[in-house]
Amino acid sequence: MNFGNPYFTVILLSVIALQVLEIVASLLNLKRLSPSLPRGLEDIYDAEAYAKSQAYTRESERFDILAGGFKLAAFLTFWLLGGFTLVDGLVRGWSDSPVWQGLAGMSVLYALSTLLSLPFDLHDTFRIEAKYGFNKTTPKTFVLDMIKSLLLGAIIGLPLMALLIWIFDTYANAWLWAWGSVTVVMLALQYIAPRWLMPLFNKFTPLPDGELKDGINALSKKCDFPVAGLFVIDGSRRSTKANAFFAGFGKNKRIALYDTLIEKHPQPELIAVLAHEIGHFKCRHIVQRMVVGIVQMALLFLLMGLFMKNGPLASAFGVNQPSVWLSLVFFTFLFEPVQLLLSIAGNLWSRKHEFEADAYAAKATGAPGDMISGLKRLARDTLSNLTPHPLHVFLHYSHPPMPERLAALEKLKTA
Repeated sequence: MNFGNPYFTVILLSVIALQVLEIVASLLNLKRLSPSLPRGLEDIYDAEAYAKSQAYTRESERFDILAGGFKLAAFLTFWLLGGFTLVDGLVRGWSDSPVWQGLAGMSVLYALSTLLSLPFDLHDTFRIEAKYGFNKTTPKTFVLDMIKSLLLGAIIGLPLMALLIWIFDTYANAWLWAWGSVTVVMLALQYIAPRWLMPLFNKFTPLPDGELKDGINALSKKCDFPVAGLFVIDGSRRSTKANAFFAGFGKNKRIALYDTLIEKHPQPELIAVLAHEIGHFKCRHIVQRMVVGIVQMALLFLLMGLFMKNGPLASAFGVNQPSVWLSLVFFTFLFEPVQLLLSIAGNLWSRKHEFEADAYAAKATGAPGDMISGLKRLARDTLSNLTPHPLHVFLHYSHPPMPERLAALEKLKTA
């Protein structure tokens, strides 16, 4: 290991600094917890439920600190003790093909990462989420979900990685071809996932005829938002938490409601939540995010191409002979600080979009109060933290904190 290597220094300092930043944000989040409900939000929780929400936040944040620290220590141990050198040597002994070497090496690293995360995923699902009444996942469902995810990753991910390795090993302007290939796959998945991939994990049942379906159809017609289908998802198989989402584009748009959402919310709140989701489409948020995502991907592959088969970068990880697949892996560590900045900017933009979608829902339904009561019910049912620290929001929140969303809707209600 070349400890004087500038890449070694930059990456080591960045991964440690990013973890320290996460710990600081979590500690500030914990410190901000208060036994008193924020003024104006007293109708969300009673005293017992509010204490439970704070206990949930406290336990989750502490667990995240522990898990993050352990994973960082495991990564540094693997790196500094020559783990990448060992894996590189193994795959070079298995095949002379750069593509097969890359697929084997990435599979080994992915397997190690999955095994490292597994105990934490089990504890989070079957201890923390179960303790606070959220988890409905059985061990059988957990195992089947993992197997399905691994198979999908192999069916979709491995051919894509093989293509990327071949492109970067073959073409001079490989980043352009790689960008185009991944963009095509990403767009194709927008159509494939709702019809064939998502049903592998959840059962999609057509929404039965009735007052709710009539209300949704009336809203869709009012908003000039045709949908291809209305479905109920058996989300209660895994969690008591509720959700709703839209999938697909053009004439392929589908509305999916979790059965837990239908069970817990009266129809006016359900209509308001769906109007919010329609707002994202009508305000062109979905298209904007996709375009920005494609542009960001171009930047990613352009920079990746500059560091392909970079000898000093490979040397920083103890590898003497650079390869395409290891360059892809090593670049992700080098890119992490940039990725954090892009994530922060993306979350800031997303929070703005959420305010706009809330405003659209209030206008489309003519009843801001329904959106307000729906958000309050969601907050109560998920034990949401009503007092997140600004740094934690800045780093991680794609949605505005609940008090800010409710305050904005209250202004529309009185306007």
